[in-house]
Amino acid sequence: MPSTYHKTPIGFARITEEEGFITSIYLLDGEFEETAAETPLLKTTVQQLDEYFEGKRTTFALPLKQKGTDFQQQVWEQLTKIAYGKTISYAQQSKFMNNPLGIRAIASANGKNHLVIVVPCHRVIGSDGSLTGFGCGVWRKKWLLEHEARVTGSGQTVLNL
Repeated sequence: MPSTYHKTPIGFARITEEEGFITSIYLLDGEFEETAAETPLLKTTVQQLDEYFEGKRTTFALPLKQKGTDFQQQVWEQLTKIAYGKTISYAQQSKFMNNPLGIRAIASANGKNHLVIVVPCHRVIGSDGSLTGFGCGVWRKKWLLEHEARVTGSGQTVLNL
């Protein structure tokens, strides 16, 4: 399973490829040795992440696949519909999924997302606007949201139903 470690403004990203799909992008604490992306897909992923961090890319065009239940797959698919520079609450996400009582299960599935940034779980916030939960650290969630707000020039915004 090819993988690479790539330095980003918010720490090293470990990117993994399996059978022609990106299966994980995870931000790590600590220092790692940056490794050259050895496959065309890993090179493309690194390039697209760099473009994202440079403010030149707002969407990704990568073949993605992560292991999870059907429910988790539905949650992750819904995350990809949140526009760059926008946020929604966990309650809004549950309403979008026609599952208003599933807030905790949806939040749990968000936390199991292994394709951070590309499947933008960082765009889901608490109903009160708080930056709750992010497996890679709330400080990174804050950085990502502020980065997207700077790029769009809009400030953090919340979608209304």
